[in-house]
Parts: sequence; structure tokens; C-alpha cells
Amino acid sequence: MEKDVQDKFAGYPKDVRHSLMRLRELILQVVQELELGDITENLKWGEPSYSVKTGSPIRMDWKAASPEHYCLFFHCQTKLVDTFRELYSDTLVFEGNRAIILTINGPFPELQLKHCITLAMTYRNIKHLPLLGV
Repeated sequence: MEKDVQDKFAGYPKDVRHSLMRLRELILQVVQELELGDITENLKWGEPSYSVKTGSPIRMDWKAASPEHYCLFFHCQTKLVDTFRELYSDTLVFEGNRAIILTINGPFPELQLKHCITLAMTYRNIKHLPLLGV
């Protein structure tokens, strides 16, 4: 992990850091399981960002203005969040066409998040398919 990313994680409150690290581990797990090659981890707009050649970047962050929530952000000009909403509106909360909103002490919907991360990390190969091939 790059020093600036380490510093960003170190600056989060402990419970927030735990939630975001869990999300980070899930992203890294998906990339490894799908054998998507090298993952770039850095800060974009001051937020931890993850990208691979076959995908659309994913960012995550927590803001003190909304202390009970943290977010997983996607490129707003993709079909990703619209697809996630179609698939998981009963279990996930969304912000516009750019984010999944999660609750710090709430459930961690791992299966749904893993599927969303998979779609984002393979987006360049599936973007032409209806509902991203789901």
C-alpha cells in the first residue's frame, strides 16, 4: 500500500477504518480471484481508488459530515450503478448514479458487494451487454 493511501486509512476513526479495510480486502480478493492482473491503488480526489486495465475505477471514502455512512464510488458515466440498482435495490442503498452507501455498524452485504465490484472490475469487457451481461 502506498504511503499516501496508508496515511489516509490511518486518519479514519477506528470503526470506519475497519469497515473501509474490509471493503478494500474484498476489492483485492475479486481482482485476485478473477486474475485481472495488476491493480493500481492510489488516492484520487483524496479518496482511496482501485483500478485494473479491464475495469472502471472504484473509490471509497467516509466523510465526517455523514459519520454513520461510508461509500463505494463508481464512475458516474457508466451503467454500473443503474445496473446495481436494478439487481440490488432491495439490499443496497444508492446515491444517484455514482455510489453505494453503506452503514458503519450495519450489515456488510458481502455477496452483493462482491458482484458489484466484479462488474466494475470487468466493465470494459461487458459494458456493451444488456444489464452488463447479468
